[in-house]
Amino acid sequence: MSMTQAPPPLAPGKAVSAAQDMSGPDSDGRSAVERPALAPAGAASVLLVEDNHINQVVALEFLSLMGLSARLAENGQDALRQCQELAPDLVLMDIQMPGMDGLECARRLRELQREGLLPDFPILALTAHALEADVQASLAAGMNEHLTKPLDFVSLRGRLGRWLRLPDQV
Repeated sequence: MSMTQAPPPLAPGKAVSAAQDMSGPDSDGRSAVERPALAPAGAASVLLVEDNHINQVVALEFLSLMGLSARLAENGQDALRQCQELAPDLVLMDIQMPGMDGLECARRLRELQREGLLPDFPILALTAHALEADVQASLAAGMNEHLTKPLDFVSLRGRLGRWLRLPDQV
């Protein structure tokens, strides 16, 4: 499949079923969100910060189809820890999460970068909220862009292509 093409559409009513199938245990007993994404050596790394299971499965699958290496953090605190352990090339950050939300996490990541404790990397807001006030809140918190859910493969690839070198073919 060419990288400019979207994956084939799912039949109506199959999206949730497909997400559930992808999230089920594999032969190693781990679900799709627990298995590391397989990507070519040297692939750009993305940290997905998302608390919703279905959104996790869809986003991780899209990132895998793009040939990117992806890790998952389920909340802002986990994202901070993971970024300090191994900084990603880009963060896709949900805004509304229990505990530390995405806006606060972005502010803390940017502070760590200003202090020289983390390298610079783009942070893209990922949310269902698309009002201008929501976009401005994301940008004020230090996000580079504001993407809306539900995710669209072609649109997400185009946005990520602004910030990362994407493989030509997977």
